Amino acid sequence: MPVLFQAHGAPPLLDDAQWVTELADWAKALPRPKAIVVVSAHWEARPLSIGAAPDVAARLRGLMQTAGIETIDEPERGLDHGTYVPLMCMYPEAELPVLQISLPSMDPKELFAMGKALAPLRDEGVLVIGSGFITHNLRALSLRETPAWASDFDQWTTDVVSRHDHDALVDYRAKAPGVRESLPTHEHFVPLIVAAAAAPDARVTWPITGFWWGRRDDAAVGAAGVG
Repeated sequence: MPVLFQAHGAPPLLDDAQWVTELADWAKALPRPKAIVVVSAHWEARPLSIGAAPDVAARLRGLMQTAGIETIDEPERGLDHGTYVPLMCMYPEAELPVLQISLPSMDPKELFAMGKALAPLRDEGVLVIGSGFITHNLRALSLRETPAWASDFDQWTTDVVSRHDHDALVDYRAKAPGVRESLPTHEHFVPLIVAAAAAPDARVTWPITGFWWGRRDDAAVGAAGVG
């Protein structure tokens, strides 16, 4: 299976026909997954917290234990909009088990290790998704034009992910242009690090690109993301 990174959008985007169609077409182009694991920008909890979907949760616990990563079960936790908004477009029949897991840290090295631990799921038919944004600065939202700092940061990110420069990606706070303006906080960007680590040598494609209101829309690492 590929690994995806996607810009999840807010719930009102479900009324945007273009956005819904793009995500639906993307899903149709992918192999049919047996289950889905989502790392969303909207769940920060340490230790790594695991939601519902018992069978997938048990497998994920085992992978994290092998990697030395502490976990805790949160079976009552529902799905936030970083998970349910894109999945309502991609898999509207809601027939697949969906497991959401938390961001246990903002440390890129820890998150890269977490992504590596998820990698075996690809060979088991599980679709791993990092859900966030490449740029996310609501105070600088613009309906008129995309700021240069956003374009520069987006281009830098596209380049380092596409050529598998994981050292640069992990050190993005020091190396990327426009990072302070693009990411006043980092929770929306770091799911990309998890996704890149889960498919470290896969071909990277970007099937949905562009900016909406000065922020990056959907991107993918692999068949549609990191693939």
